Amino acid sequence: MKKPFFRELFDALLVALLFAVFARTWVVQAFKIPTGSMEENLLVGDHILVNKFVYGPTRYPLEGALLPVRPVSRGDVVVFKYPEDPERDYIKRCVGLPGDRVEIVDRVLHLDGEPVADAGYTYHTDPVTYPESAFVDEYYRARDQFGPFEVPAGHLFCLGDNRDNSHDSRFWGPVPRELVKGRALLIYWSVAGRSGEAEPPAVAWWRRPGEALRDLWSATRWDRSLTLVR
Repeated sequence: MKKPFFRELFDALLVALLFAVFARTWVVQAFKIPTGSMEENLLVGDHILVNKFVYGPTRYPLEGALLPVRPVSRGDVVVFKYPEDPERDYIKRCVGLPGDRVEIVDRVLHLDGEPVADAGYTYHTDPVTYPESAFVDEYYRARDQFGPFEVPAGHLFCLGDNRDNSHDSRFWGPVPRELVKGRALLIYWSVAGRSGEAEPPAVAWWRRPGEALRDLWSATRWDRSLTLVR
């Protein structure tokens, strides 16, 4: 006996909902960049997809060989629950793994005593490098002169690419591995907000959708949309 149309529609919507919940929980999640801590690689208004499957646990070696999963690597841009407030998500770059000796000398990142060649993604906005001195504010000392610090087992050391304007592991410590949600994969859409504009003039209600679409089109950074996160 054929099901009524509304029952078929309900079943289809239920399956779609269950699949969406499964995908969001285990496979992929959308995330919006809220701050400039990852500039110039990720900008405020970038909408990205996070691969939640890549760091998934495996019980047997065969799973790791057949499935597209792997451990977190240095250089990965990761999304994680902020250790001091797990209700908030942060996005940073993993620069240190368990056992690594992390040090920042004159704003240059060192691992195990060797400088890291990170000029391709590191961004500085402040022309001043602050020294290790009791007369320098603690924030700027930690920002420009940090460590040495050994990353403990089960943790990651994460920094923002905008090294002069990022609240990261230099200030609140390493990230517990279990708080990592996934790896930033793709910028699927990027839109710049309005800046320096006065309140928009009043328009007839029937014209507002058209105005909104026009503004959205012009604000979209098309050159960034559908690009991989590096």
